Amino acid sequence: MNPISFKWLKSETIWVLLIAVFTAISSEIKIIPFNGEHFRFGLGSITFLLLVLIRVPKSVIRTGIITGLTVVFFRIFSNVFIYSGTLSDSFTEHYPAFLFYFVYVCLFKLLKVKQLIDQPLKLGIMATFIEIISNSAEHIVRYVILPNNYLDFSDWLLIVMVAILRSFFVVGIYSSIILSEQRKSLNQQLTLSSDLYVETVYLQKMMNHIEQIMAASYDLYRTLKKQQLQEQSVKALHISQEIHEVKKDAQRIFSGLSNITMPKTEDVYYLSNIVDFVITANSKYSEMLNKHIEFKTDNTVDFALTQQIPLLAILNNITANSIEAIEEKGNIKLGIFEYGEMIHFVIQDTGKGIAEDDLDVIFEPGFTTKYNQQGVAATGIGLSHVQEIVQMLDGQIHVECPSIGTIFHIKIPRKNIQKGVK
Repeated sequence: MNPISFKWLKSETIWVLLIAVFTAISSEIKIIPFNGEHFRFGLGSITFLLLVLIRVPKSVIRTGIITGLTVVFFRIFSNVFIYSGTLSDSFTEHYPAFLFYFVYVCLFKLLKVKQLIDQPLKLGIMATFIEIISNSAEHIVRYVILPNNYLDFSDWLLIVMVAILRSFFVVGIYSSIILSEQRKSLNQQLTLSSDLYVETVYLQKMMNHIEQIMAASYDLYRTLKKQQLQEQSVKALHISQEIHEVKKDAQRIFSGLSNITMPKTEDVYYLSNIVDFVITANSKYSEMLNKHIEFKTDNTVDFALTQQIPLLAILNNITANSIEAIEEKGNIKLGIFEYGEMIHFVIQDTGKGIAEDDLDVIFEPGFTTKYNQQGVAATGIGLSHVQEIVQMLDGQIHVECPSIGTIFHIKIPRKNIQKGVK
């Protein structure tokens, strides 16, 4: 979509007009439970509330006035030009509909419904109350101008029941849309954070190496200076200073990445959430590689986490490796269970496995059995990353190769990853 289209969609005027037009059209999809055409239950109020919730206009009252006028005009136009009604009769019959939308938005504004958008139950109750009052106001006006139009107790009860059904139906659809988008965004955020976290771990390790090299170069400078090797000592000091600058740059990068990968949030993530994220992300990865892989999970333990990003990084790396090890189709099983004070993670695949001679070196940086079509080796840092993170969590990792595929076993102390446990 080009930038012009984006500006068109973001226009407040266009959005208000769309609300008005869609509400007017959908209001013609209706049922008429009472005598005659005077009072109807249509989809107009459902459409209006849903669109207002999806993107609350800057002026809700102005939106309600424009929508009410559009609905009345649309109904009068239809009655006169399609059903051959008279203009005066059509106006008398339909102008009370304006009152519904006007009262609705006034109450919406007065009761500050916008602040309840993240509270579905309260939002549904408030929307029901507003619709009952709005419908009642519309009907009272109809009763005044059309004396033959009246409601008994059962009719009022129907108004209440319809208001409840319509309001909670809209809130349910809206909540489903919002939750789906939030889940998608959260999945992407956690996946990105886990990828960055892996690189942060190795950046921190590199900083330790830089510190050691800097200390060694400075010791060399002092030794050369004692030996009165002026030119060589100056060069050694210059190297030490340059390494110090590199270290400071690495520290700034590390600080920035740490803020991204470990964001301050009040959201609580459970072990089952992380498993879902891993399966979802890697299902898409297998489809991208045109592989047919069945994912199975066996999770017998669940609790709130304090280390969701490191765990996601571990499980994502190993699961992605399993996908790459499978030729065209196969199975990957992720099992999680508790044994004593340890949480065991077992990732098993039906891939080509790992040669027995390689089992002792697969966690070494630079080791790889993966080559592209040009014969160039992969970076080989995935499993070394995983081992580093597992060790940071005081855990253990080992791998075994049965007759088919590979099995990774990871053990991590429960107290190091469970929220609220010390």
